[in-house]
Amino acid sequence: MISIIIAEDQRLLRGAMASLLDLEEDIEVAGEAGDGAEALALIERVQPDVCLMDIEMPLMSGLEVAELLKSRGCRTKIIILTTFARPGYFERGVKAGIQGYLLKDEPVDKLADAIRRVMGGGREVSPELVFGSLREENPLSDREREILKLAAAGRSAGEIAAALHLSYGTVRNYISEILSKLAVKTRIEAVRLAEDKGWM
Repeated sequence: MISIIIAEDQRLLRGAMASLLDLEEDIEVAGEAGDGAEALALIERVQPDVCLMDIEMPLMSGLEVAELLKSRGCRTKIIILTTFARPGYFERGVKAGIQGYLLKDEPVDKLADAIRRVMGGGREVSPELVFGSLREENPLSDREREILKLAAAGRSAGEIAAALHLSYGTVRNYISEILSKLAVKTRIEAVRLAEDKGWM
């Protein structure tokens, strides 16, 4: 029997998936979670074989949960479910060790087959998601990415300058160049755009 957890913030969809997958003779729904933090706690407590996980959830995204589980050596296999492809998500998921990346509107029999395949050591990916996630060319240089990562961590221009052994003015120039290249007005917008595009 394959034990699974379903992590999805839309209660109706979560309940429908649980009811239909529970009808499969070799699959047992061991729990449900409505947000990322709840999913993380439930997976660590129950230790299911597989977790079907939405990307966009309150408190913590499905990708953040997958990254944390990987860092903690958890053996639960993760299948990410999503309604759309976004640049950077697929690559980030692969780095986090996910075994599946599927559209939410897949038929339940296909989901069940994906669970079985993943349990057998395989991977399951919707082709539409892979093609949709192909990145646009990254306009940022290595140094600009480095500065933006530090900005994303909440460092001020002065702290970034000290960390990278650059002058304060040089860092300000880099930040201005980043904002110009990304056509945004603030560092927060720049970080959000670069993360969405997979440019970090």
